[in-house]
Amino acid sequence: MKCVKIKGQKEFEISEIEKPTSKNGSVIFKVNACGICGSDIHYWVSGSPVGLVMGHEFAGTVIDPGARTDLKVGDRVTGLPISPCGKCHPCKTGNVQYCLNTWNEAVGLSLTNPGGYAEFSSCRSDMIKKIPNGVSNEEACMVEPSAVSLHAVNLASIKIGEKVLIIGGGIIGLMAAEFAKLNGASYVALLETNPKRGKKSIKYGKVDEYYNALEEGIIEKLFTKTQGGFDKVIECCGNGPAVSEAIMAVKPGGKIILVGVSLEPISIPTVVTVMREVDMQGAIAYTEEEFEKCLELIDKKIINVKKYIDDIVPLEKAQKSFERLTSGQDDAIKIIFRP
Repeated sequence: MKCVKIKGQKEFEISEIEKPTSKNGSVIFKVNACGICGSDIHYWVSGSPVGLVMGHEFAGTVIDPGARTDLKVGDRVTGLPISPCGKCHPCKTGNVQYCLNTWNEAVGLSLTNPGGYAEFSSCRSDMIKKIPNGVSNEEACMVEPSAVSLHAVNLASIKIGEKVLIIGGGIIGLMAAEFAKLNGASYVALLETNPKRGKKSIKYGKVDEYYNALEEGIIEKLFTKTQGGFDKVIECCGNGPAVSEAIMAVKPGGKIILVGVSLEPISIPTVVTVMREVDMQGAIAYTEEEFEKCLELIDKKIINVKKYIDDIVPLEKAQKSFERLTSGQDDAIKIIFRP
């Protein structure tokens, strides 16, 4: 079957690999749609691991239900791409994202389990979720990134009337704005280095104001606007300047949620977190309950994820799509493959 593999730094290749077969009861599906995730961009930029077939934001049609007796050929499915052990304390308490095995066999994140950048893929039977009739394949691709944002907002414990700063105007940041508003935030601001993305964020209706992260004196401006800093900051970039801005923009006693991932050590002004007694917490993935909640919210049209989809392209346009998303000169938020 046709697939897209990592060939090297910022380089893909169209290749052929064997079609997956059911192992340990896994569900095999034809890939109908698969989204490009920020973590996929990290792998592509680093060029490692070579040969990785990415794609963990998937929607497909079952061709082999494996161990799932409630599924039949032709059913549409999505799923949590992770591989938790099911036996450790995190798994037993519903926090599968903490399990040490979670990423070992993850769909599209491990060499042993090719993801949705291919014509067919597979997922553990207990991680598969049926797609409701009212949810399109493209919307189903958005469940996974939505769950990442919901998890971050849940950790932030945003309350009615609070002021929230989102750093990074990609899909995770913009969906975090959606959930912040649902939780009752009275003011949601976006800090973004790409003016095209920043201005576009206002059109979605959940960001109240956009600020250019590169503007001189931006922290002072934010402090004046909020009369002393934001109650909560959700950082979705992972680089040093972004985390530093989060620390400087939060109010004394406020809370920062770190969603962005840096593969390298970064330098941040920890003295400010000490002097202001800032609560800073990491956020990784989501719980199974949060994943299911996002699927429900999309089905009930409580959140609209379609508006964030900029393009739907074939696998042959993978290289150009990644270049577009990383150019810093394009306003694209989400691009989805249709193999």
